[in-house]
Amino acid sequence: MRTPPFELHLPTTLEEAVELAAQYVDTGFDWIAGGTDLLPNYKWHINCKPHVISLAKIEGMDTITSTEIGAMARLSDLETSDTLHPLVKQAAGKVASSLIRKNATLGGNICLDTRCYWFNQGEEWRSSIDWCHKCDCGTGADCRVIPNQNELCVATYQGDIAPTLLVLSAKIHLLGPQGQREMLLSDFYKLDGMTRNVLQSGEMVVKITLPDSAAKMSGSYQKLRLRDSWDFPEAGVAAAWVNNDASTLKVATTALESIPRLHDEEVEKSQGDVSALCAAIHKVVKPVNNTSMPPRYRRAMVKVLVKRACEGL
Repeated sequence: MRTPPFELHLPTTLEEAVELAAQYVDTGFDWIAGGTDLLPNYKWHINCKPHVISLAKIEGMDTITSTEIGAMARLSDLETSDTLHPLVKQAAGKVASSLIRKNATLGGNICLDTRCYWFNQGEEWRSSIDWCHKCDCGTGADCRVIPNQNELCVATYQGDIAPTLLVLSAKIHLLGPQGQREMLLSDFYKLDGMTRNVLQSGEMVVKITLPDSAAKMSGSYQKLRLRDSWDFPEAGVAAAWVNNDASTLKVATTALESIPRLHDEEVEKSQGDVSALCAAIHKVVKPVNNTSMPPRYRRAMVKVLVKRACEGL
């Protein structure tokens, strides 16, 4: 499969990247970092844009320290870093294959496009079923997973790194034509498979920062997938705590809905009882039938993953 024609831009500074974003925001463009998700979608002719702005030539965006990770940091470098939090390293090492991790970036994984059986297919296949709500090609097609509605896309977010950053209370730093802003990563995601996050037109992710308190936290990331390498998570759970104190526990899930989600309310109600926590999170997650494994099995496995993630507590 071939990608459709597009114009590639290679800015060398953040200022130049923002200027290009402002210039092409009306005609349409995509950011590209490692390209491990965007380029396959382009080959399938999924929501292609006439302009692509690469961040590869911008220096200083691949920083990795104990409190700061640049958006262009490669996942392979996160996996082998001597300074990065062990929980983030563990999740980075479980992404796809070693070859993919050498190209994929933190920013790309955080902003990973949501996935769905009806969406991640070739153009001819999608046209044969009258498209879907997420890529309707102007037809106003309904969602294929939840029929007779075209107001909400339920495509699934299947990134591995985000839940580990959520439990470490990470902040995300954004830059665009409207200026700079930052927020907790938990406020970045938006529950819709098309919108996905709160990025404004022309805005990009610059870096992630961790509070000093993250260094005191221990934890684990557990992942359900078809094979032990390559595959996206069918469900994922990250847990972190301080000094074996259950009152400091934080838990987040991924690959169960359109966003990764913190479960502070469920943790508070469980009052340190891991069995009660497993049941509470199992009750609130509602995966849909748009990934490889049946939603009932994925939901049942959440109990197992939460228990495994909290074993060190």
